[in-house]
Amino acid sequence: MTGRRSTAVALGAAALTIGIVLVPRPAAAASLDGATLTWPWALPFIGLLLSIAVGPLLFPRIWSAHYGKIAYAWATLTLAPLAALHGVPVAAAALVHVALADYVGFIALLFALYVVAGGILVTGNLRGTPWVNALILALGTVLASVVGTTGAAMIMIRPLLRANAARLVNAHVVVFFIFLVGNIGGALSPLGDPPLFVGFLNGVDFFWPARHLAEEMAITAGIVLVVFVVIDIWHYRRDRRIELLDEPVAPLALRVKGLVNVLLIGLIIGGILLSAKWKSGIAFDVFGTPLALENLVRDVTLVVIAIASLMLTPDEHRDANGFSWEPIREVAGLFAAIFVCIIPVLAALDAGRVGPFAWLLDAVTHADGTPNAAAYFWLSGLLSAVLDNAPTYLVFFKLAGGDAARLMGELAATLVAISLGAVFMGALTYIGNAPNLMIYAIACERGVKMPSFFGYLAWSCAVLLPVFGLLTYVFFGRP
Repeated sequence: MTGRRSTAVALGAAALTIGIVLVPRPAAAASLDGATLTWPWALPFIGLLLSIAVGPLLFPRIWSAHYGKIAYAWATLTLAPLAALHGVPVAAAALVHVALADYVGFIALLFALYVVAGGILVTGNLRGTPWVNALILALGTVLASVVGTTGAAMIMIRPLLRANAARLVNAHVVVFFIFLVGNIGGALSPLGDPPLFVGFLNGVDFFWPARHLAEEMAITAGIVLVVFVVIDIWHYRRDRRIELLDEPVAPLALRVKGLVNVLLIGLIIGGILLSAKWKSGIAFDVFGTPLALENLVRDVTLVVIAIASLMLTPDEHRDANGFSWEPIREVAGLFAAIFVCIIPVLAALDAGRVGPFAWLLDAVTHADGTPNAAAYFWLSGLLSAVLDNAPTYLVFFKLAGGDAARLMGELAATLVAISLGAVFMGALTYIGNAPNLMIYAIACERGVKMPSFFGYLAWSCAVLLPVFGLLTYVFFGRP
């Protein structure tokens, strides 16, 4: 309770600070000129992401109790200098823009998917054979693009753990679950993984990932699944406990409870599609940022659907799933700080070659001035592995010009590279994507001897890096 109270106090203080200090009259709003910024403006953003990366691993008790205060401190180190050096109106306008254009829609979708997926309960007497495990992983991989990687992980991880509870060696099953369900499977829709929804909020068509990333996703998931089956068969045959036990096999009795939430997921998808297709022509000017009516309706609809799920789903379904509010509370608070700290970074990237990050643009550009898709893939991917893939995607999206129409057209290979890098390479570490640590924590709670941070890194490098190298050669060519 102490951690929750401190988080609430920190976020409340942040809101109060913003409300009192950073909200002048709308008539005074002005834009932030990225060309006037220097590279140290990125330090709070980097510091926050590094805090998120190492905090849960190096000082977990301090982090769990005070992450809200830590996030607020980094956000303050961004906003206070902006207001002091560029003026309160400029800082306020930038804050309002990033909140309405990026954060609100982003967190509304995550909240709705988290709540609705948490009400779906899968029960049954599955037995963790290699083929049953492969089927669960394949189903979860497909499900990830529909209910999100977090939602699919919540639905599928506990049936997988129950199925493999009798096996002497089962950590590798969870490792591959993180690879496939927690990351790779989310590549086909904005609902699947946070980076793609960030792209959707910035103008990328809802069905663009499905049309342009399906082949790469199928090849990657297929290879990783085959590697899993080979490894799992080897462990299964060596597991004496399974070979020697001669107990009668219990009836399968597979059941899915909370089916009303499947309908609600359909309503979420419908709401997102409607907001993309419906152009009301009505927008509210909020301190220089236009808030379209269709986006407002979308976000309110998502919250209403989440509330409906809570009302219509029996509490015992969520209890059996181990549902709690803390993960989504932490995500909401940390991403609020992330989107604040990224304000000067995005402004500097918008300045292009006259901004402080021109060197980064050179690193992903060929000598003839064309984008280097392979460099975009690896740089966005490796940074996603050690930071967080949603803000990393946004950084490289802006670096590539930030024009969704152009990126979906003549620069489609670049957008494919950024999308795949952010989604796929989030699987390289426990901290690359939000579901990774959640899956790790649930597995440890159930007695699975999960590998350490560096042990997991060894697994991911051995399995995934050769696959990513093949993708680079086949789809992006050599740098």
